[in-house]
Amino acid sequence: MLTFEQKLEIIESFPELTRKDVSMKRVNFHFEESLYDKKIVVYHLHPNGNGFVYVGDLPHYEADSKGFVNIREFNEKELRSVIADALDYLSLEPEPPYEKTWTNREDVKLLLAYEEPFWNVYTGKNLEESFGTFDDAKEYLLDQGFREKN
Repeated sequence: MLTFEQKLEIIESFPELTRKDVSMKRVNFHFEESLYDKKIVVYHLHPNGNGFVYVGDLPHYEADSKGFVNIREFNEKELRSVIADALDYLSLEPEPPYEKTWTNREDVKLLLAYEEPFWNVYTGKNLEESFGTFDDAKEYLLDQGFREKN
């Protein structure tokens, strides 16, 4: 386990983060350039080595209900990685909603819409098919003779 001082040194190596001392000798680090209301990346880093990093709903972390992962047992590589992931998470624009009409030669129209977490194909208001990825939905539509309408 890294010491408090080692964790501070690693965290302070990220120039995007601003240190904020809080109660009981704990330290928070804020990301002022966050595109979201959430600014705290490192929360309550304590001299005993305990602390948390905000990862939101990133799938490869087991975060608590507020989106924080405990970093008490993290090694240097893990700590650097989770902070980099947090900064990416807070600085990337979300994908715009995808909703496009696809047509075939008979001018039949289907709507492909991304409705997290699925890619849904609609005939009018009726759900025809649902897919886990865009590529699967696209392959289905192409196989059925549909093309994306420009």
